[in-house]
Amino acid sequence: MSTVLTSPPTPVRTPLTGWLAVVSVTIGIFAIVTTEILPIGLLTSIGADFTVSDGMAGLMMTMPGLVAAVAAPVATVATGRIDRRVMLCLFMFLLVLANALVAVAPAYWVVLVSRVLVGVAVGGFWSIAAGLAERLVPAASVRRANAVIFSSVPLGSVLGVPAGTLLGEIAGWRTTFVVVGVVTAVVLGMLVAFLPPLPARQVTRASVLRGLLRGGTTRFALLATFLVVLAHFGAYTYVTPFLEQVTKLGPGMVTLLLLIYGAAGILGNFLGGAMIERRPHATFGGAAALLAGATLLLPMLGHWAVGALALLIIWGIGYGAVPVSSQAWFAKAAPDVPEAASVLFTASFQATISLGALAGGLVVDRASPATVMLLGGLTAALVIVAVSAHAAQRRTWPDR
Repeated sequence: MSTVLTSPPTPVRTPLTGWLAVVSVTIGIFAIVTTEILPIGLLTSIGADFTVSDGMAGLMMTMPGLVAAVAAPVATVATGRIDRRVMLCLFMFLLVLANALVAVAPAYWVVLVSRVLVGVAVGGFWSIAAGLAERLVPAASVRRANAVIFSSVPLGSVLGVPAGTLLGEIAGWRTTFVVVGVVTAVVLGMLVAFLPPLPARQVTRASVLRGLLRGGTTRFALLATFLVVLAHFGAYTYVTPFLEQVTKLGPGMVTLLLLIYGAAGILGNFLGGAMIERRPHATFGGAAALLAGATLLLPMLGHWAVGALALLIIWGIGYGAVPVSSQAWFAKAAPDVPEAASVLFTASFQATISLGALAGGLVVDRASPATVMLLGGLTAALVIVAVSAHAAQRRTWPDR
């Protein structure tokens, strides 16, 4: 169980200072998401510089996810008694260091070391930040603050990755990481300036996490999250090689399509957030269906720019609803221990990002980007089966 700690009350916060703290956390997650998935848009450029294959370059996506999956529970349990403000600032500092390291990397192994640091920052920061809204703003504003914080996930795709890709084309991929590092340093300053003291309220013990794994809702959330994230990142990590080799697009058009995909992701995020409370099964299953349909059709219709564009929009809408849907299921599985729920959400999500990127890399090196899309679509279709089976049992939100 969680150990409740007594601590001095948090100083009274005005609405303005509370929302400044929310914005700081939101931009922090945006910086983390951007740093983590930025290699997707720069994959071929970085691979060419270090003379590694697309699959080997995909390790830049595999490493952070794998490390974050371990860092999320370990960091949360090990630092449970430390002020959460201090930990958030520490994890953001690690992200600054990681971006600086990759920007000056003389060899590919140094890039991978920097990605390990990214993984630690992702796992630790996200696990704490995902449940902070209720401590930053009044109760009436918590739902809106959560929506703002989670909007940073698709924003990383719509702004961070395309902008980084474009900057990489203009000034080189190393410059992109320099700029992201500067942005991250600014975010660190914002966290120091605007976050209030956040003394630990509960110590999340390993026994709490083990107990949650016995719940039926938690197991369903784990299965559905595993399948849909495996499908998405197994395919999306290699969308740039697909657009270059199959659709025959140049760098500028690839960047444009990634930008449109990200915009569709923002739409999907807000649609998913609006629907998940009322129709939890239909929302999660519908998101997976859009993702499956888009990736299965890409090898056939993706030879034409118009077809690729249309399917990327569908894909973006579908995947945009995934993080908010997944997090909602985990939160409902553990309403009494929100930080523990965030840890499981983060660990499962990040572990599957790693596995998806790794599996996609093995396939793309042995077959083709089109094969990766097909396998991603088939995997996403399994989510529909899992959601349908769970819905057939007539389980509702309160079921554990």
